[in-house]
Amino acid sequence: MTDNDILQIKHLSKNFGTNKVLRDIDFSVKTGDVTSVIGASGSGKSTLLRCINLLETPTSGDILYHGENIMKLKGGAPKYRSHVGMVFQSFNLFNNMSVLKNCMIGQIKVLGISKQEAQQTAMHYLEKVGMAQYIKAKPRQLSGGQKQRVAIARALSMKPEVLLFDEPTSALDPEMVGEVLEVMRALATDGMTMIVVTHEMNFAKDISNKVVFMSDGVICEEGSPEQIFVNPAKQETADFLARFRSS
Repeated sequence: MTDNDILQIKHLSKNFGTNKVLRDIDFSVKTGDVTSVIGASGSGKSTLLRCINLLETPTSGDILYHGENIMKLKGGAPKYRSHVGMVFQSFNLFNNMSVLKNCMIGQIKVLGISKQEAQQTAMHYLEKVGMAQYIKAKPRQLSGGQKQRVAIARALSMKPEVLLFDEPTSALDPEMVGEVLEVMRALATDGMTMIVVTHEMNFAKDISNKVVFMSDGVICEEGSPEQIFVNPAKQETADFLARFRSS
């Protein structure tokens, strides 16, 4: 483990009954890394993120956060998730709360922050994602792209060290994809550490400094965007990318 490793995934496996969804996964995340995880549907990408965020319990292996096993951290899963946040494909906003309250509730309940401070933090991040004028709106009044930007602001309001994105654009209409990717691009430029499960190959190529290609529950290949996209070592990676180029 090096000093700037935030997360280390070691020999991670996840089974659902007899179905082995993840097998012996190893990789690490350093401060400022933008890691894109690519691969066909069913390759285990989302399950990997859900294990990293403790929404699924790994069957075997370890996930270390600053060298400590996340299963044994003080404060349990909620405290850990305040450091390692997640943005979901389907937004997961609280429909009965305004945009502002969506971004305040976690800070108050999990971090124990005062309402006033939570509101200031929420406003800061809503401005950052271009949603400050919608603070009184409920999620049902927003477009998909707007919901996802609020979801990103909500995750950022917890001031996490790492943000996980699970196919953040796949539930969006094509014209809304750009606005969400723009926010993510700005976060990467600001130095936010991110792991992004995505089928947006241009984002993976242009914004990531590391690309992980998964197939059948294993990491088939990982490297810089140039290594993966220009000069893949494995035929499987080349075949996957060729399918993308022709679709």
